[in-house]
Amino acid sequence: MVIYNSYVTYRAELLCLAKLFFLAKPLSTFPPSSIKKQLALNIFQPMDTQDIRTLKLLEEIDKDYTQSQRDLSSKLDISLGLVNSFVKRLANKGYFKITALPKNRVKYILTPKGAMEKTRLTYQYLQYSFELYRGARRNLQKHFNELVAQGVKRVVFYGVSEIAEIAYISLQETAIKMVAIVDEKRVGKIFLGNVVKDPNLLGSLSFDRILITW
Repeated sequence: MVIYNSYVTYRAELLCLAKLFFLAKPLSTFPPSSIKKQLALNIFQPMDTQDIRTLKLLEEIDKDYTQSQRDLSSKLDISLGLVNSFVKRLANKGYFKITALPKNRVKYILTPKGAMEKTRLTYQYLQYSFELYRGARRNLQKHFNELVAQGVKRVVFYGVSEIAEIAYISLQETAIKMVAIVDEKRVGKIFLGNVVKDPNLLGSLSFDRILITW
């Protein structure tokens, strides 16, 4: 999350977004592009990417055993070739069996070993998610307390995201008020009871800081 003192500063920085976090470093509080990396280095060991993909694949197979690899590729947001490689590797590990169906389709049957692995990874993922949330809350509380000490009372969130949700929850423990949330891709949507506004309206809002919560 990055903090801006004024709409003018925000507009100037937005023009060079690639350098945003470096130019605003003195005002920086939790750049969203590095939040997970920072937490991983400073707080806990992140869950392995391969394990997360394995869990997602086992969950999809458990929900619908007749999905094609193209379906899995779309739902997991990875390439078809990677899905094919993953399916073969997990099948070789005995996590599920592959049975041929008519019309060149296949059926994936989750084995007891696969169900146990899915349970283990689910527990690990829940631990990972909880630690990520707890670490984010701890850091946000620290930074919001610093803003309170600076006399900040009104803020605008820029970006609807999980970070914004955690930041909003943390904000309730302070005297700071979120007066608006803006996001050009979510205009008109509801975010925790607030209508998401167009960023072009920032100039008409009264606030002390803009918090980048992508």
